[in-house]
Amino acid sequence: MTAHATRPAGRSIKVLLADDEALVRSGFRLLLDLENDIEVVAEASTGSEAVTAARRTRPDVVLMDIRMPGLDGIGATAEIAATAGLEGTRVLILTTYETDAYVFDALEAGASGFLLKDAGPSELLHAVRVIADGQALLSPRITRRLIGQITAVRVARRSGQERLEVLTQREREVLALVGRGLSNDEIGATLFLSPATARTHVSHAMTKLGARDRAQLVVVAYETGLVTDGSP
Repeated sequence: MTAHATRPAGRSIKVLLADDEALVRSGFRLLLDLENDIEVVAEASTGSEAVTAARRTRPDVVLMDIRMPGLDGIGATAEIAATAGLEGTRVLILTTYETDAYVFDALEAGASGFLLKDAGPSELLHAVRVIADGQALLSPRITRRLIGQITAVRVARRSGQERLEVLTQREREVLALVGRGLSNDEIGATLFLSPATARTHVSHAMTKLGARDRAQLVVVAYETGLVTDGSP
């Protein structure tokens, strides 16, 4: 697994806006451009344009709509994730939640999280900064409902035990907590480990499972039945 590049301290977060609605892009740009630590470097109205712009500008974060003409957001996310040199670019999917069952596929394609399209200004700014910091934006409230619902029919078709055999018992425990949305600090506190040790276990699990980031670990946790919609 390729590690994400680290954004130099003090440098503005470079953001690419990808949405087929010009009004939506304008609204996001207006808000983001007011922040001293965020810079909108490009806009795209299609998935193909988003991929081209990402390769040209190498943004830290792509705000990616799912539904766009031609190549959609899921296809564009997969292409960006597979492009050499864009290991440090993280995709934040824009979704209407109630109707976008494709969010799960976007996470599998390499997205680092998702944001509701009707999110408030503070939520958007928080999401951009969290994603740029190398974290996954996976609120337990949204993750449990969305991924739990979408994966329910898939869990029965996959052998969770076979996929988890590559993990140690401790790594399985850590994976379950990642799936519940816990941070490294919270995982450490729960399992009586230091945050650094928790981070190491997360990293090992990502490598063994071929996960690109924590978002995909959450997907695996739900797919294998390690975490279910009814988990506490």
